[in-house]
This record gives sequence, C-alpha cells and structure tokens, in this order.
Amino acid sequence: MSRILVTGSADGLGRAAADSLLSAGHEVVVHARNQERAAGLKALVDRGAHLVMGDFTDRDAVRRIAAELNDAKPLDAVIHNAGVWSGPAVMPVNIVAPYLLTALLRGPRRLVYLSSGSHLGGRPSLAGVDWRGQSAGSYADSKLFVTTLAAAVARLRPGVLSNAVDPGWVPTKMGGPGAPDDLELGHRTQEWLAVSDEPEALTTGGYWYHCQRQQPHRAVHDEAFQDRLLQALAEETGTAF
Repeated sequence: MSRILVTGSADGLGRAAADSLLSAGHEVVVHARNQERAAGLKALVDRGAHLVMGDFTDRDAVRRIAAELNDAKPLDAVIHNAGVWSGPAVMPVNIVAPYLLTALLRGPRRLVYLSSGSHLGGRPSLAGVDWRGQSAGSYADSKLFVTTLAAAVARLRPGVLSNAVDPGWVPTKMGGPGAPDDLELGHRTQEWLAVSDEPEALTTGGYWYHCQRQQPHRAVHDEAFQDRLLQALAEETGTAF
C-alpha cells in the first residue's frame, strides 16, 4: 500500500480520488485550503486520512505544508490536483504551488499533475507572466506550464515517475453540471498512475487521458522551454528545482 498526497481534495476530482484510494487501503493525505473546506473532509479523516491545510495562493503556506509532510512518514506519490479555473489565483495555484511542492517534498517516487485539454491552447511564452496573481491569469497557459513541469521532472529525475493527466471536461464544481465527460473515468487515471504496478503505469513523461497516452502541446517536450520554465519559477520563488 502507498502513502499518497492528494492536493485540493475537498471536492471534485481530488475528493473522488482520495475516497477511492482510501477504499483501496492506501494511506491518504488530504488537503484543504482553509478550516471551512477542511470541515468537509471529516468523513475521510474519520476513515483514516491525514489532513494538511493551507491556501496555495500563499507561498509560505505551501512551504509549511511541505515541511510538515517532510517531518512525517515519507510519501510514495503526490497527485497535484488543486486548481482554479479563472481569476488572480490561476498561476499561484495551478503552477507555482505544484512547482514548490515538487522542489521541496522529499521522497515521492510518483508525481501526477492535473493538466487539461485546454493546455493545447496555451502560449509557450514566459514573457510578462504574473506568477504572483496580481491580475487574472490564463488557465490555458497555466495548464501548459504544469504539463511542461511534469515532462521536465520526468527528464531530470530519472528515478521518479512523473506524468500529466487530462481528466476530461467532467461535471465538478469547476466543470459545471452539464460537462459531458465521465467523472469516474476523470479520476481513475491519476489513481492508476499513482499506485498501479501495471507496465504502462510505470512509465514516465506521459500526457494521459482516460488511461491512454496522448500527444501534448509540442512545447511540452521542448527541453529548452522546460529549462526556461524551471529557471523562471526558481527565480520567482527563490527555490531551485
């Protein structure tokens, strides 16, 4: 059994993944951004989940979570699920927080980053990106960046299985009740990549949709773009990868 952190697990895909992994007997660390959201995780905590709390728009909170987890039993996997669709929090939550956790957490050998088909419309440019969220960020750009981060980790950490997942347009609070994709299939792929011993799940550097490897934006596997992204995030956060 594995010990897995699922960020943004108060509802939606993160909640579904945490619930499923707990039911399968894994140790799960759930995450909520504040006390109010954490209250909604009581049922999972009562079943044995460990809770960490912190707002991913606050870099110090992300650092505190990383420090807390580094002082606890080592993690086997992280599902970087937390995300926002629009507004000033887009870049801080969708790319800066996963970058910081990736740089700071010790031990996880499997990393799963939530991407989106929207990443295909992202711009592979770092010029003028507002990493601090003083203004509204581009969701498509943020998902291109996090998909690129997953590929960069796969290249630079050969002992780590790092993959990105498009869960599809599913009927969560973010996706809306009319979303056409399958919510169950939406969270199964990240669980599979986090814990399965099937040969395909033991690969790295992939972009996945419903357990099928897909072709991402051409910039994702551009090593020069990967390096520029890592350098920009390192300079912005003061934390080297």
